[in-house]
Amino acid sequence: MQTGKLSGKIALVTGASSGIGEATALALAAEGATLAIAARRAERLDDLARRIRETGSAALPMTVDVTDEAQASAMVERVAREYGRLDMLLAIAGVGVAAPFRNTTPEEYRRMVDVNILGLLYPIHAALPTMQRQGAGHIVVVSSGTGRYIHPSVVYSGTKHAVSAMAETLRREIGKDGIRVTCIEPGAVKTEFTQNMRADVRQAVEQRLGDMEQLESEDIAAAILYAVTQPPRVNVNILTLYPTEQA
Repeated sequence: MQTGKLSGKIALVTGASSGIGEATALALAAEGATLAIAARRAERLDDLARRIRETGSAALPMTVDVTDEAQASAMVERVAREYGRLDMLLAIAGVGVAAPFRNTTPEEYRRMVDVNILGLLYPIHAALPTMQRQGAGHIVVVSSGTGRYIHPSVVYSGTKHAVSAMAETLRREIGKDGIRVTCIEPGAVKTEFTQNMRADVRQAVEQRLGDMEQLESEDIAAAILYAVTQPPRVNVNILTLYPTEQA
């Protein structure tokens, strides 16, 4: 049995198959948390679960599309049923097309709204009753630096503004229940983010970033770990992280 700052804690991570979600799951496991990991790519999840178990922590992989309300609710219910509680929900699943609105298709902006907003709300809404019964819990959402500052990508920026606003409003609503809410707002992070964009958009983003040294997923995971290991009286509201060179 792994021991650490999070020993005995149950954490559910969405978007866990790669990038920030994967790094966060590993960071929490290294501190002794029991992990439930969710994403759409089963093979990636199985590999991550194996690596988590090698650290001495337990891992429950679940193939879930968080944009499906029924799947998201069933995911949370399964964790609460199997472990008897849910201490942390880390809502990390997200997508983006960093393009001007005129160059964003309806299919692309519907996907961003579905994943970045509904895919956040469904798990949180399902998790709240359990956390409220416990009188404790921690919800961590990953927004973006574009959620605080104006960005040329209208829809992506809009969804992340929504995430940041919802996180702060939710914190004020449920803090009295002993539930903490943290919003992480990263700048450019070296993940698979651009690989899911159209070739023309991906090329434009990569040209804009140039040779700048971007953040690593592990940098964001470390920020999340800092927030969730504070004493219960401390709510880390917002953490914004940018690459040193990024304007």
